[in-house]
Amino acid sequence: MTTTSLLPNHLGGQWVTGTGAGTPLFDPVLGTELARVSSAGLDLAAGFDFAREQGGAALRALSYAERAGLLGAIVKVLQANRDAYYEIATANCGTTTKDSAVDIDGGIFTLGYYAKQGEALGDAHALLDGERIRMGKDPVFQTQHILSPTRGVALFINAFNFPSWGLWEKAAPALLSGVPVIVKPATATAWLTQRMVKDVIDAGILPPGALSVVCGSSAGLMDQLQPFDVVSFTGSAETARIIRSHPAVASASVRCNIEADSLNSALLDPGATPDSEAFGLLVSEVVREMTVKSGQKCTAIRRVFVPRALYDAVARAIGAKLVKTSVGNPRNESVRMGSLVSQEQKAGVIEGIARLRTEAEVLFDGGSAAWVDADASSACVAPVLLGSREPSKAKVLHEVEVFGPVATLMAYDRIEEAYELIRRGEGSLVCSVYSADPAFIAAAALELGSAHGRVHAISPDVAASQSGHGNVMPMSLHGGPGRAGGGEELGGLRALGFYHRRSAVQASSAALDVLAASAVALKY
Repeated sequence: MTTTSLLPNHLGGQWVTGTGAGTPLFDPVLGTELARVSSAGLDLAAGFDFAREQGGAALRALSYAERAGLLGAIVKVLQANRDAYYEIATANCGTTTKDSAVDIDGGIFTLGYYAKQGEALGDAHALLDGERIRMGKDPVFQTQHILSPTRGVALFINAFNFPSWGLWEKAAPALLSGVPVIVKPATATAWLTQRMVKDVIDAGILPPGALSVVCGSSAGLMDQLQPFDVVSFTGSAETARIIRSHPAVASASVRCNIEADSLNSALLDPGATPDSEAFGLLVSEVVREMTVKSGQKCTAIRRVFVPRALYDAVARAIGAKLVKTSVGNPRNESVRMGSLVSQEQKAGVIEGIARLRTEAEVLFDGGSAAWVDADASSACVAPVLLGSREPSKAKVLHEVEVFGPVATLMAYDRIEEAYELIRRGEGSLVCSVYSADPAFIAAAALELGSAHGRVHAISPDVAASQSGHGNVMPMSLHGGPGRAGGGEELGGLRALGFYHRRSAVQASSAALDVLAASAVALKY
């Protein structure tokens, strides 16, 4: 199913092929060219105007329940084409079937979740935010806060690691809110995003202009944004700084959501022992987070904090599991971990490991001898576990995120020291806590909550039901403070807030009664 032709973009309600030779997309294991993408020659201004004026108006004319119905119809189309998406993911992303499911099925699940949430909002066209409040002694004059869909477009500039989920976790609440979407997928893995959008467009589910895709260069996209538009970015902190400094954001106050770098942590209870369940749960979760999608997850565990007395035991236990991880061509059923998405990412991971090794020892290195149906020319990188017995003296270990199958084990003497070291990550998406003690979990959550978007506690009683340190579920917040970007996504209906504008309506109780008839109370 490979092709070397240019993948068409969809903008302004029509399919448009970019000009020029385009940028090639490759199979990261075999090195073969799969397709090319180009956004050169597109009339971006006209495309953005069409999305705002045609797509936005058509979506806002529908109720929340009707828009939820559109999401449900999209789910059916995507489910019908899952096999094609898995083939593309294997070829373009280098992922195993199991890892592809995290992206593909995760995106479809999130769409389905918001379809159900939106259905419960009914025939309303706006949201009531809180209760009415009287503004004086006479109760006839009151204020009611409402949320109305923004009359702009949502621009998504997405990362390479989740071409499916990265689109739909943003698009689901945007479309449900009545806001048209223009997605610019990361070039290296744009094929899957483009194919999914194509299937939805071809099915005729959404109004023209409600969903667009631009593959290739992002040049000029930010220049099209206007005050009531929104932009959501997932990627590097360096690119995030460029977006935040763009005049659209800095001067026109375009609403901006950023997810950037994140040094996520795992913390083992100081009361754990080598034979405790908490010990085993941490070891299993660290190995899973290092190997799922070859560690190419913004939520993956990067730093592992354990009591000093358990440092060696944890290192041995993690190494014993990692040595069983077969790495190579995901088409081979014996392969557990595929490749990185590109040679560029491989070079970055190798360079990052070298930087971490200036402050850490190598505890486990999978090497390349056991690669299956792959060689050194592929983008494969085996798992590497590093370690530091004195992490308080380290600097690079708390600053550099290596976006691959790499984690660093760190010893601590006091729990207060562990908390301080975790916070040296300067804001992360998630920290997981491993303990059988509910009191310790609660205390850790209070200590670490302000530095993380999510605290994921894994105790023996939830071992079989917990969703995983790195799995982002639509009912929970996704985002994090500080270096993680300071953004917020998902969190159930909280996600709709980004695509709405809050205003206070100060009026008579009679007028507010009429207003309430076309709105619904927002309940999280």
